[in-house]
Amino acid sequence: MSHEYRTMKYKPGQIREDNVQKILAAGEKVFASQGFKGASMQQIADLAGIPKANLHYYFKTKDSLYLELLSRMQSLWNSALDDFTPSDDPAEVLSRWIEVKVEMGYQHPLSSKMFAMEVIQGAPHLRRHIREVTRPWFEQRIATIQQWIDHGRIAVVDPAHLIFLIWSSTQHYADYATQILTLTDQRRYRRKDIEHIKGSLIRMILAGCGLTIPERWQTVLSSQPDFLEVSPVQIELQGGNQRLA
Repeated sequence: MSHEYRTMKYKPGQIREDNVQKILAAGEKVFASQGFKGASMQQIADLAGIPKANLHYYFKTKDSLYLELLSRMQSLWNSALDDFTPSDDPAEVLSRWIEVKVEMGYQHPLSSKMFAMEVIQGAPHLRRHIREVTRPWFEQRIATIQQWIDHGRIAVVDPAHLIFLIWSSTQHYADYATQILTLTDQRRYRRKDIEHIKGSLIRMILAGCGLTIPERWQTVLSSQPDFLEVSPVQIELQGGNQRLA
């Protein structure tokens, strides 16, 4: 959101949107660092810079704010596959999904870790959303991938496990950033690392599906250094704050 000086009064809708964005950003930080049980609405209100009463005006309970953050992140992750059809190019669809999923992990590393923590704990707050929203989405994607297989457009693979593989491999670089950055002697991911990660996953996953890598990713892979070939530096990680250089 732009913070430039405004010469006109806020419209009511703009005030609401700005406050909601402040709350979501604060909630993301507090939940990621404190966990659901350790987080409080007062902490979130203080970080957002608004009275606690105003916070409750937008989100009645801690549960509702937490669920909103989780469901928004899951929708963002899967958005690249929302509109694809059996007539679309499988290589383009899958590479685009991998690209978006990796990028979202780095643009929103705290939300990614929130989601992982929630699922590891048995998804007590997200289970209904997974059952009622994610499962129908998942079943529709499986059906379309199966049509690709039936028409010989991709190799014979298990559609469900293809989706699981893309989910897990793309999210790994956000959730396990501390481990990866320590092993590769880096303070943070650089933009060229991120593009190389995208290209590497696209190459491996598409190869397993018998697909040709889109030309733009062949160029990225040929121009990027190996991910491990980096200059040794002192590791300076502060839980969850690994952001793009």
